[in-house]
Amino acid sequence: MKRMNWWLAAALVIGLVWPMGAFAEGRIFTRDGLAIGGTDPVAYFTQGQPVQGSPDYQWEWRNATWQFVSAEHRDRFQADPEAYAPQYGGWCAWAAARGEAAATIPEAWKIVDGKLYLNFSRLIQWRWERDIPGYIAAADDHWPNIFQQ
Repeated sequence: MKRMNWWLAAALVIGLVWPMGAFAEGRIFTRDGLAIGGTDPVAYFTQGQPVQGSPDYQWEWRNATWQFVSAEHRDRFQADPEAYAPQYGGWCAWAAARGEAAATIPEAWKIVDGKLYLNFSRLIQWRWERDIPGYIAAADDHWPNIFQQ
């Protein structure tokens, strides 16, 4: 078994990292059934910041409920969800690079080459930003197998 980092151990203690396979169906990280905890994924691209969505504008995709600030944002997402959904199903990009699945927060984000990436925390995001291309390449390699037991 891989040695756990301090952040992963802390996350386990507070319940933010789930066992591998727990969300394998759909592979979308959710909090209370909401993708990105209800944050509008389109807003990252249009407003340059996380914005809480509304239950008035939501859509089911990949076994998760996605919320939006407006019908326009919902419709944009429906037309091309892959363009707006966070990479790695909204799981932490840095953890995915290590072959692990970890929760994320909406405030630790970055758009790289037109794709949205989320991280466990701002500290982890800072670590990830030290070698974004390397971490993305590693996460892309690990992602298909992360949820296999």
